[in-house]
Amino acid sequence: MEEDKHSHEFNSSINIRLAFLLNLAFTILEIIGGFWTNSTAILSDALHDLGDSLSLGLSWFLENYSQKEPDQKFTFGYSRFSLLGALLNSFILIGGSIFVLSEATPRLFNPQVIKPREMLLFSIGGIIINGIAAYKLKHGESLNEKVVSWHLLEDVLGWIAIFIVSIVVLFYEIHVLDPILSILITIYVLYNVIKNLRSILTVFLQGIPIGLSVKELELKIINNTEIKSIHHTHLWTLEGEKNLLSTHIVVEDEIDKLKIIQIKKNIRKLMKKEGIEHVTIEVEYQMEYCSNKECQKNF
Repeated sequence: MEEDKHSHEFNSSINIRLAFLLNLAFTILEIIGGFWTNSTAILSDALHDLGDSLSLGLSWFLENYSQKEPDQKFTFGYSRFSLLGALLNSFILIGGSIFVLSEATPRLFNPQVIKPREMLLFSIGGIIINGIAAYKLKHGESLNEKVVSWHLLEDVLGWIAIFIVSIVVLFYEIHVLDPILSILITIYVLYNVIKNLRSILTVFLQGIPIGLSVKELELKIINNTEIKSIHHTHLWTLEGEKNLLSTHIVVEDEIDKLKIIQIKKNIRKLMKKEGIEHVTIEVEYQMEYCSNKECQKNF
């Protein structure tokens, strides 16, 4: 299990690195091609892709950094640095989307003349290169990978739009198609990025992981172990994958140590099945006094 987790983390870093290198290489080609064709549209996209490359590079760095082992400074490890990469990338994507909308909207009323042959050539390259990177990150499990995947999907959809527009404009000079498709694609991507951002912020604010319920977990613990009551149950996740739980259980005053050991073992085994990696259990006796009103919760 531990080996699978490390393998996944390693693959996440490799996939994001590939996305970064492919995006950076194509950005350089775009800059050269923009000057070669004298196309401001391609140069503008090159500037956008340069920003993408910087954010992908940051994601790669933070994904690598997140794999450091726990130490005295970060006792839970560095996993949340991957989450930081997802958060920064989300804001970059939102900023980029707003910029595209601000540029494309005026062109609805004043369409700009584009160079279809040059745009067709670069659109094919953009679809292939960004498509390969997006495919590699398609099944990513970390929030960082998911956000980067949307970053790349935005580029793929953008290049598909350019591909379609360039073919149409080769035969019919309907230049307004360019801003229309750009706006539709940007709104679609923006919607999904904001939806992912909500999940990221929930994790940052230590919300309960999706698909889990404190009430249901407490009931399962009560039903599967010989304890009197349970309280102070806290459930959170480090970065969307590693779930943690801490709880207080109340047992009979005369219970023996071996029985307590077995109870804790059973709880950890049960929580493992629920996808909770780390469990902290505090055992209290019925005779103990607890000043917090949560201690009075009984089932």
